Amino acid sequence: MSATLSLAVLVSGRGSNLQAIIDACRSGRLRAKILAVLSDRIEAEGLRRAEAAGIPTIALAPRGYPSRRAYDEALFARISSFAPELVVLAGFMRVLSAPVVEAWAGRMINIHPSLLPKYPGLQTHRRAIEAGDREHGASVHFVSAEVDAGPVIARVRVPILPGDDPETLAARLLPREHALLTATLALFAERRLEWRPAGIHLDGCILDRPLELGADDRWLPA
Repeated sequence: MSATLSLAVLVSGRGSNLQAIIDACRSGRLRAKILAVLSDRIEAEGLRRAEAAGIPTIALAPRGYPSRRAYDEALFARISSFAPELVVLAGFMRVLSAPVVEAWAGRMINIHPSLLPKYPGLQTHRRAIEAGDREHGASVHFVSAEVDAGPVIARVRVPILPGDDPETLAARLLPREHALLTATLALFAERRLEWRPAGIHLDGCILDRPLELGADDRWLPA
């Protein structure tokens, strides 16, 4: 492996988590290089962020492909051409087909706005509020064939305050999402974190629960 962690990032929208990765790389907080940013939407703002940072971009629209699997195979053929160590789903809104996910097992992560296993899928902020939860958060997990069900690597928590609506809760959570994603990627870049068939390992030891990022952006004691 190279000393610098090589990444490919998939986006579908505004790309704020992508920007957090770019900023962390520029500042030296994250020893990584984004080889390419790919999207299923030509108009995705995340592509513009990548272009502004001088990162190669590929927009591949699903229309014109006979099936989801055919599209996924075409998309990941392009990813493979860059040979990244890790693929990061940062607001990528498509469900990937099982054969593609299995081929990249342990080499693809996603950030999801809930405290998984709670609230996989969409509308997580609304669902947390309607359930009467007192806290919410975000999770980074390895991607599996089932949506948002892969092994959870790390989480961060925020309080749900009286009067919160999905928009205010999302705004409170977003900067913590950014911190969580970049801190988790730093563990990969430091060669401290890896997936093995037996489970997630940190510093050579298996994790028996997800890591938790504190308010000071440091990992909480296990």
